[in-house]
Amino acid sequence: MKQRIQTSKAPNALGPYSQAIVTDTLVFCSGQGPMDPQTNTIVEGGVAVQTERTMDNVEALLAEVGLDFRDVVKSTCYLADMDDFQAFNEVYGRYLPEPFPARTTIQAARLPLDILVEIEVIAQRR
Repeated sequence: MKQRIQTSKAPNALGPYSQAIVTDTLVFCSGQGPMDPQTNTIVEGGVAVQTERTMDNVEALLAEVGLDFRDVVKSTCYLADMDDFQAFNEVYGRYLPEPFPARTTIQAARLPLDILVEIEVIAQRR
């Protein structure tokens, strides 16, 4: 069984996909970027500002199903420029408690809407 998760506290999907899908034991959050859900615009600023907004969007999806960053078991992070890794990592690390989830971080040739960062997570339901 899978259930679609939709919240106005995170940006709407830009295509034919769900913000998140919940199964019996896992939550799969689609890639989130630095879109302000209230204005539907990309936040201005560098990778640190965009990472904060992206993490806030991920947090909103998790909260919609009663979870938080403690429940994240895996994240996949995409950067437009790997030279931004340190600034990204500093912000990312402020949101996630130990034990940190498994993570993959890669540089993408191009991200949707030319954003600087996109993050997707898998969380375990309590």
